[in-house]
Amino acid sequence: MTTAPMIESHLAQLVAIRHDLHAHPELGYEEHRTSELVQRELEAAGVEFRGGLAGGTGVLGHIPGGDGDPIALRADMDALPIVEQSGVDWTSQHQGRMHACGHDGHTTILIGTARVLAAMSRERALPRPVTLVFQPAEEGGAGGKRMVDDGCLDGSVLGPPVTAIFGLHGWPVLPLGVLASRPGPILASADGFEARITGRGGHAAMPHRCVDPIAAAAAVIQSAQHVMSRRVDPVQGGVLSITRVEGGTTHNIIPEAVELQGTTRFLEPEAGEALHAGFEEILRGVAAAHGCAAEIDWHEGYPVTFNDPEAHAHWDAVVAGTFGRDQIQSMAPIMGGEDFSFYGQVIPACFFALGLLPAGQAEMPGLHHPSFDFNDDAIEVGIRAFVALAKA
Repeated sequence: MTTAPMIESHLAQLVAIRHDLHAHPELGYEEHRTSELVQRELEAAGVEFRGGLAGGTGVLGHIPGGDGDPIALRADMDALPIVEQSGVDWTSQHQGRMHACGHDGHTTILIGTARVLAAMSRERALPRPVTLVFQPAEEGGAGGKRMVDDGCLDGSVLGPPVTAIFGLHGWPVLPLGVLASRPGPILASADGFEARITGRGGHAAMPHRCVDPIAAAAAVIQSAQHVMSRRVDPVQGGVLSITRVEGGTTHNIIPEAVELQGTTRFLEPEAGEALHAGFEEILRGVAAAHGCAAEIDWHEGYPVTFNDPEAHAHWDAVVAGTFGRDQIQSMAPIMGGEDFSFYGQVIPACFFALGLLPAGQAEMPGLHHPSFDFNDDAIEVGIRAFVALAKA
């Protein structure tokens, strides 16, 4: 049986699996039911696997092959703490949790890929060994890093050392059937910060006897974007967003302190260094000009997701040969973060976008939106892309 009919024969069951995963979302490192489902599916397909990875829920599968360079294919499994508003029949059965980023679709695609490749390998050996990486906790938990640390790429868990890895992500602004990627940086480094501006509290009717941290915080917020416009190379760019401001308890008290929280995003290390140094200078300097003290704690997030040029060129040639050049697009970098970046720090990696937007539709709910639902019609496209990469 050729690839297309083989995939088609599994689609009804795979859609049912996707709906089941969507109805039972689990947050990072809590994906026990999802992990068990993945392991059952791999066992049923005759795929060797190891569970209990990356803190307990990660799963690594392996399908032997010929002398070609071993590759890995990756899917993330976790959901988000969002109240679902999609209205679909398979809506989340767990209040306050939902698959708002499409990881239910990613997991289903890799399960389908495992089924197809395992069946093919029983007829004739695959040209290369294929490792299947089902990771937990992409949404802020760095599950990818823990999979790497556990040896999922170096051959110490299962199969030979992997020489390249490929991952996909459903993309609501991209038409169904279209795939997109780019060489070099594709997703940003995502760091966080918590800052505290301390003054002297007191009665709001006597501000001259106080040192107002709210006034200082307002000035810091207004001045912060000067970092982007005057300290960071405009060609490199970046993002500085202050997303939480908290201070005070009631209308007639000037508080002792104000807390700020936010994030920085950048594609080049030099931009990140300039962004962090510039914001710290503004924070401390503006606070001092208002008579306040300031301190900041940085939380290092995910690194830049970088597509190795050779891995991307291989991906581009394979998917263009599979789908046709008119279905392949180049995409601009996105300032979102992805822990697929940790795999790319160890071996050549290529991350690509999978179109979800139905034909004739101008838009659909975006990622992390409470009404988002993965497009089932994209499952077949994702499997075809992964299978083609394994067979190339």
